[in-house]
Amino acid sequence: MQDKIQFEYNGKVVDLPIFKGVKGEQAIDIRQLRNTTGLVTYDPGYKNTGSCQSAITYLDGEAGLLMHRGYSIEDLCENCSFIEVIHLLIFGNLPTTSEKDEFLNEIREKSLVDEDLKGILKSFPKTAHPMCILASLTAGLVAFTPHLGSYTGIDQMRSSIIKLLAAFPILASWTHRKSRGLPLNYANTSLSYVGNIAYMMFRQPHMEYYPNPIEVKALNKLLILHADHEQNCSSSTVRIVGSSHADLFPSIAAGLSALWGKLHGGANQAVIEMLIQIIKDGNNIQKFIDKAKDKKDPFRLMGFGHRVYRNFDPRSKLLKNIAKEVLGQKKNVDPILETAIELEQRALEDEYFISRKLYPNVDFYSGLIYRAMDIPTKMFTVMFALGRLPGWIAQWIEMRQNNEPIGRPRQIYVGHKSRRLK
Repeated sequence: MQDKIQFEYNGKVVDLPIFKGVKGEQAIDIRQLRNTTGLVTYDPGYKNTGSCQSAITYLDGEAGLLMHRGYSIEDLCENCSFIEVIHLLIFGNLPTTSEKDEFLNEIREKSLVDEDLKGILKSFPKTAHPMCILASLTAGLVAFTPHLGSYTGIDQMRSSIIKLLAAFPILASWTHRKSRGLPLNYANTSLSYVGNIAYMMFRQPHMEYYPNPIEVKALNKLLILHADHEQNCSSSTVRIVGSSHADLFPSIAAGLSALWGKLHGGANQAVIEMLIQIIKDGNNIQKFIDKAKDKKDPFRLMGFGHRVYRNFDPRSKLLKNIAKEVLGQKKNVDPILETAIELEQRALEDEYFISRKLYPNVDFYSGLIYRAMDIPTKMFTVMFALGRLPGWIAQWIEMRQNNEPIGRPRQIYVGHKSRRLK
């Protein structure tokens, strides 16, 4: 017998079924609530609302757990390549060696984009934010591949998925190189998926490119750690845009726009900007810690705490170790990195942050690593997007496979009751 919750409203007893997820989480099924009672729920930010059933990612904020398709993020980060995690998220299983080789070869074969896309790129000034450019170029893919992107089933969608996985790193590297006044690169098909990303971004036109193995290894792990994170703002955006039966490419472009916000993917950029602000103000770290604790002060300590995690973000623990490896190879220590290390130490020793479980999150460490790798601050969110792309694709595919209805939240109207023109 299915569990249910029962309540009385207007003299009528209402039963709402309860169903459970495979990890024991429970949800009240309110799909018939409005039809039977006329009521809707009120949940700003959807903090208590399950918008879908998903088999992609499991997250337990209280326990600090993150899993993809049943594998822990620690296991995937330590033992898998990013291309394997991409395959896992989208197709549901880790590839065999032959499947991985075939998958990577398919991507290599599609690693060209139409030259006319450069016209869109050229229309932006150098000062344009890379996320603005990347969202436009991604949406522009629709015009150059009109036969791709429409849902016809996961097997038939493979060409669209491959094309997006192949083109997206090219477009991301273009945004980086434009901002630095460098000629545009195309893919080097002799390299791994992550190695090719590093090549396209960092190769100088007048020099041979020699990848830094420590940084390529770090980049592989960074991308894995950002690959999916359940129903966050950008993933939910991809799903809700796709629920209107918008094609894959424009749905991903919408996710990019959502990710751009400083409370989401832009948070790692905000961390660096905050650290620069602290240094410019005399590097008085305690002053800024006190400001963060003052409820009357609008200042926020970026990179600490998380919307979901009430424990250490498991990704931040892994990133801290990655940061040590990348920073350990540097001859000169960046003053921003020194400030960050001291800020982290003081916050972790402060009872205010300890009692509220405001630990350093993924954004705190990822920005420091990207900076150490000489990636410009404005490119941080693009790097996040490179990692999150397979998660967005998986979420979009699952939404269409489940034939989810078009997203259409209700509201509580609080405006004028009625007005008349005199």
